[in-house]
Amino acid sequence: MASQPLRCTGGPKGDQGPDEWQPPSKTYWCTYARAWVSVKSVYELSVTGNEKVTITDMLGTCS
Repeated sequence: MASQPLRCTGGPKGDQGPDEWQPPSKTYWCTYARAWVSVKSVYELSVTGNEKVTITDMLGTCS
């Protein structure tokens, strides 16, 4: 559904950022982090320091 937040697992994640919620399986961390960065970029949204740290860690799982 277009109105629901991006989700990579069985349930909605609500309005939490990646510093508060990550997909339980690290297999999806790269996909989730890339999508998060894309949305932030497209809509010119700011990134908190905690988000940046977490996203950097999550992007580190990309091959």
